Amino acid sequence: MTDWKFQRDAIKAFRFVRCTFDATTGVAQLVYAFDDGPELIETVTVPGAPFTLEGERAVAAERALQLLHLIAGVSYYKAAVPEEIRIDSYAIDADTAALLELIYVNGLGEFAYRNGLNLHEKIRFPVAARDDATQAPALGLREHALVAIGGGKDSLVSIEALRTLGIGQTVTWVGGSQLIRACAERTGLSTLNLGRALAPQLFDYNREGAWNGHIPVTVLNSAIMVLAAVLLDVDQVVFSNERSASYGSLIEGTGEVNHQWSKGWACEKAFGEHVQKHVAADLHYYSLLRPLSELAVARQFARTDHYDAHFSSCNRNFHIMGERPANRWCGVCPKCHFVFLALAPFMPKPRLVGIFGRNLLDDPAQTAGYDALLEYQDHKPFECVGEGRESRAAMAALAARPEWREDALVERFAQEIRPQLDGTELGIEPLLVLDAEHRIPASLWDRLRAQFTA
Repeated sequence: MTDWKFQRDAIKAFRFVRCTFDATTGVAQLVYAFDDGPELIETVTVPGAPFTLEGERAVAAERALQLLHLIAGVSYYKAAVPEEIRIDSYAIDADTAALLELIYVNGLGEFAYRNGLNLHEKIRFPVAARDDATQAPALGLREHALVAIGGGKDSLVSIEALRTLGIGQTVTWVGGSQLIRACAERTGLSTLNLGRALAPQLFDYNREGAWNGHIPVTVLNSAIMVLAAVLLDVDQVVFSNERSASYGSLIEGTGEVNHQWSKGWACEKAFGEHVQKHVAADLHYYSLLRPLSELAVARQFARTDHYDAHFSSCNRNFHIMGERPANRWCGVCPKCHFVFLALAPFMPKPRLVGIFGRNLLDDPAQTAGYDALLEYQDHKPFECVGEGRESRAAMAALAARPEWREDALVERFAQEIRPQLDGTELGIEPLLVLDAEHRIPASLWDRLRAQFTA
């Protein structure tokens, strides 16, 4: 064991070794390995221990733990992408294997594209258990929502919508971001910070030539929150993924590659249905914003200035800022570009410029970034941004407004890009219509719809 070396292309198998949960401490251990190499141990910590797990709840917790073990393995599997996948300590049925193959192949789509890999037909989870035709029972979970917060505008819209509807909620996040913590505390609601520590060897493997890249982190965090919901007796796990997340980047010669696939409808539907069938019938996993476009979410967010000095959708800051959330917007990444553009039609200009510290649309250096958002001579960025048609509609709206139309990029759009577009497809209003495709519980949807269309 001590002389085992990580050699990416020589590895034959990825192993799901075992998963354990200590109800007295709230710590789960997720254990993996390559071939006969050292154990890779990831830990997930759920505050609130000790937990009492008996009968049906104990069974549900075990199933939620195994589902998390299987999904979280994507972080390690991708390091070598071996031919064989083995599950050492339990068996899965065909239904579970199909879900995992869907998540791994699509959730690693950008990773595969950037590394020149083809994962289709390659990823096969071993089916050793008979299909369990019995529906998981209802656990009698209490009506309460664990709401995922990422520090950006979307989750804050969901939190305020649930508050208006009188739904009890706990603002929840995974990991140690101080920016997210500050944003969560600004809500004034109870908070839950779930811990996740990757196996340290993974960073060594990366230095030794492991494949690396984007993973489907949203569905991984969803699985952590589903386990927490079972432990904490909660009947809703709520995310804030809008319908735009279902659309990827169209790349010539490759087709569609979706950076945010695990935020999309296909993943939400498959994962949510699996949780209700295999974990707990009364555990509802859904995105509150699924019926909305990014522009519709921006319109909702603009209705309050309560979070102007606290929120940030800038992914670059989450990578580099560490413990110092002083400068919340880098101003040059695709997320900054898009959020500025999406909010502009719905927010007074001085307020928006105040949030970002500058006017991004009056900076010619940002031209290429905005061209990508508009899908003008470039494809949509590999980021969680809205559809090209939303960016084009927002820019067209600004071009008609005196306070915006002389800004460099708005003026360029009006003169150079808009004449090449079909003017009938540049309206904002059609993009604000609510979609019918969602998993929001029926008891909430009628009231929520009235709130979002008011």
